[in-house]
Amino acid sequence: NGTLICAGVFADVWKVHVEPEMKALVSSCVVLPCSFKYPVQEQPSDRIRAMWHMKDNWNDIIFHKDSTRVKDSFKGRTKLIGSLGRSNCSLEIDEVKNHDNGPYCFRVELETSQKDKYSFVKNCVSIKMIEQASKPELQAEQSVPEGEPAVFKCSVRHTCPSYQPTLTWSHTGKATINIKDIRHGNWETESVLTFVPQKEDDHTSITCTVKHHGNVEGKMTATHRIFVKEQATLSHILIPVISCLGSALLFGLLCFFIVKKRYK
Repeated sequence: NGTLICAGVFADVWKVHVEPEMKALVSSCVVLPCSFKYPVQEQPSDRIRAMWHMKDNWNDIIFHKDSTRVKDSFKGRTKLIGSLGRSNCSLEIDEVKNHDNGPYCFRVELETSQKDKYSFVKNCVSIKMIEQASKPELQAEQSVPEGEPAVFKCSVRHTCPSYQPTLTWSHTGKATINIKDIRHGNWETESVLTFVPQKEDDHTSITCTVKHHGNVEGKMTATHRIFVKEQATLSHILIPVISCLGSALLFGLLCFFIVKKRYK
């Protein structure tokens, strides 16, 4: 968990855990997962002051509950989304700029003490910028039966839980949204579309479109071709049967007249 730069007698037992590097879409938002441990006997959750700062300059504060102490370029863009009472110090940065690389470090101070102040400068977080979004992933069967419910799944991974991306379809049907925390500061939003394919859907396409929070650029659509297997109907069964019976009857009559002619 790294060495702490701090003052106070409990420095050796304070611990923090962060992801050393996160990826973020430029202009969207990103969460920096963070958790900490402290001596149980201290019970500081109701009197703890949390902040995040630049690693190279502790005065460059990117989050503080006193917004006047926050660096101008980060004002209104950062907030704690975790509960300090539950040892969660996760930070959200909104409207990510392509120069918000960090590294950023978490710092705690006990409001009742002038000594107990802890900056975890060996457990800082850097951000790798992604300029272009990846297209969503679309899953479906290669061919679907006519008249039976078909399921199409479209999903996208992201780092912005406060502003979930929206997924829309080019085809009508019943769509349900599932959101999954896949850990380490990443989430997955999935849209499941169900509809009943008809004959006119054969050899058409279905498209899933994603809209991220912010002015994100990149590939926003995924397309899948629809091939509809025609449903067997009574006419599909009767026509071949009648055709076979007709051929057999014609052949029988032909044989009958040939035999009759020979006997004459």
